Amino acid sequence: MPKDSIGHLIPGTVSSTRSVPAHIVRPEYVGKKGPSPFTGSDVYSNEKIELIRESGRIAAEAIAAVGRAIVPGVTTEQLDQIGHDYLVANDAYPSTLGYRGYPKSLCSSVNEVICHGIPDNTALDNGDIVNIDITAYKNGVHGDTNVTFIVGEATEEVTLLVERTREALARGIKAVAPGRQVNVIGRTIASYAKRFNYGVVRDYTGHGVGEAFHSGLIIPHYDAPQYDTVMEVGMVFTIEPMLTLGTGDWDIWSDDWTVLTRDRSMTAQFEHTLVVTERGAEILTLA
Repeated sequence: MPKDSIGHLIPGTVSSTRSVPAHIVRPEYVGKKGPSPFTGSDVYSNEKIELIRESGRIAAEAIAAVGRAIVPGVTTEQLDQIGHDYLVANDAYPSTLGYRGYPKSLCSSVNEVICHGIPDNTALDNGDIVNIDITAYKNGVHGDTNVTFIVGEATEEVTLLVERTREALARGIKAVAPGRQVNVIGRTIASYAKRFNYGVVRDYTGHGVGEAFHSGLIIPHYDAPQYDTVMEVGMVFTIEPMLTLGTGDWDIWSDDWTVLTRDRSMTAQFEHTLVVTERGAEILTLA
């Protein structure tokens, strides 16, 4: 994703797929066109939750390692290498690698890219923002998280967008409680975003995660009463709001992955995997 003459991203050069040591167990979808339909439950035992927590911790630590390398001049390809190396060093498989053909070990979404940006030879500039999304697969379960980083120093408008998107996630997590419908989460996030006239991306959502990378459970980030699944203790899913300085409308590149704001406005995102508890929610993706 280099940039054109007015600073908008354009597709860059993607390097070859990285190798994963043979002893690391692959998710069932690797080498296939897509995952098998998930027939399990989004509610997990305490033992399984602890395994998801381990995967989540590795993913969070990998993001922290990548974050320490984010400076002007670094390429998203170099960041992918760091994330990949951290995961495999901890006997975890990078869940994105080979998922429906995705070619890299993390997603790096820069500036106007909402999600699923493919690491390439794009060099980050001072004032850019980049979202790093990493999912780790270990012990048969996935842990999924992402963070938006500021490269050097950004404008006040962009800095506030990042800070407020992080707060939107925190508020969404606070809305979690057994007996409530999942649409409460989206209503809470959208209400907060509206205070600042931010766009809320609707078509990319939180999801059930654990034994499946995406279980089929949908967690909206906007007021969507049609999503009426009732939260229950032991249910595991992600919340991952995507807010923009413009609208929530989007385009997708010909790679069928890179999603960017239609108006090319800046966008930020934060994500955690969490479990519903008797008292609310517990985050499972902490370093």
